[in-house]
Amino acid sequence: MLRGFRTAGARWRHTRAYTATPNIDALSLDDWSMMFKAATVDLAAMDVDTISYRESAQRMRDLLKTQLLKHSDIHERPERFFEAHRLLAAHSVKLGPGFWIRFTVHYNLCAGTVMAIGNDEQVAALKEMQDDGLLGCFSLTEKLAGVSSGLVVNTTADWDPASQTFLIKSPTPGATKNWISQGLVADKTVVIADLRINGKSYGPHGFFINLREAGEVVPGVVHGDMGKKTVGNDLDNAWIAFDNVRVPKDALLNRYADIVNDEYVQKEKGLPVFHMIGQRLFTGRVAVAQAALEFRRSLFEKTKKFTDGKECWDPKGSVKLSDIPQLKRLFERNEERLDLLDAFVGRVERELCGCLKAGKPPSIRLVEAIAAAKVLCVEDSIEMVHALKNEVGSYALMYGSGFEQADFLTCCKFAEGDSRILMQKMARDLVRQHAKDPSSVDPTRTAELELLHTLKSDPTNFDATYGLAHAIVNRIVKEFTDN
Repeated sequence: MLRGFRTAGARWRHTRAYTATPNIDALSLDDWSMMFKAATVDLAAMDVDTISYRESAQRMRDLLKTQLLKHSDIHERPERFFEAHRLLAAHSVKLGPGFWIRFTVHYNLCAGTVMAIGNDEQVAALKEMQDDGLLGCFSLTEKLAGVSSGLVVNTTADWDPASQTFLIKSPTPGATKNWISQGLVADKTVVIADLRINGKSYGPHGFFINLREAGEVVPGVVHGDMGKKTVGNDLDNAWIAFDNVRVPKDALLNRYADIVNDEYVQKEKGLPVFHMIGQRLFTGRVAVAQAALEFRRSLFEKTKKFTDGKECWDPKGSVKLSDIPQLKRLFERNEERLDLLDAFVGRVERELCGCLKAGKPPSIRLVEAIAAAKVLCVEDSIEMVHALKNEVGSYALMYGSGFEQADFLTCCKFAEGDSRILMQKMARDLVRQHAKDPSSVDPTRTAELELLHTLKSDPTNFDATYGLAHAIVNRIVKEFTDN
């Protein structure tokens, strides 16, 4: 049997948008948010130390079948897509990263990729997937090409003209897919593999395939558990290997490229498929930036509630811990920083929502702002949470304080494009631009120019590399918020 994801019947054929329940689709964002909160309120009752990943996955299936957030909302109502991520992230101080990652992997990386590069039938099939509560994952990172490697793919998908099928294979142990969130329970996956015809590589492409049929793992797919983690053990993380898994031609997500008469056809010249796959990271980066801010906001609020009630010795009697000067200033500085970051990310989200609704790729300016938002929101949150931990005292060591879930921010750092790789790319692109045309960098950008000259003489100077990236990020934020 072919191991692809068969599209739904003719009733969904050639339908880009789904017929939705009018009373849900007609809701204002505020009213919809209230419904989504009500549907997810029981998540806060989860004991992430005892719940199994299968029980957590069942909660995800149940939420999926409510139809409150449809797969198509990422294009049609993207404000709901981002709001859902924010609302779930508000639980992260108690629950950690597990369920939030499970949610975004399904909606953004798996279904979102199908929405972005799938044909009409493949997109329409997502309706049946949601009706049945089937979960998806995203098989990109590999053992020898993880988050620090960029889009490096050694998994292969060889075209077999005799059977008109693909053979998906992990040719070496290093090509095994690694750290695949929801990979032990997912029914479907978008697997990113190097499409090859007669041995010629055409680069990374997406294939929407079955991981399970009738609840059983399909032949040729081998997987295992990555092991116990510091946080998020209610989420399954898997390694997945493919041993000549045969999938049908229509498993290829072919909105932008296809095989016609056994030959590779790029449907839009100058638009490689891997660029469109990468665009799924844009929505994810905004969601990750917002999640980092929500975790930080919730942790500061929870901590301040404690410090507001904590009496400390004072020469004149007693004082609230919140009024200790250094802690008081930290709370104030956090609010100041959050105001700036909320305004910046909010504007980035609004501009990206406009692109998603119009079906247009974001401008270079917006792409740079999205990367800057992801880097700054996560790094600033890591810094501020660390500062709070060091100032608040032994409370930060107590289980249930929320600090035990702080590796949520480490997950944010690695997700949707490792922040370090994004920063290196920012610096590298500016170095190349300046080398090609020195006048392209405004002379008033003195900090950037100084670091550019340092990197010209020593390209391996990573202090200068990250310093340049931070200068670029700060400039982007200022330009975005000033205009």
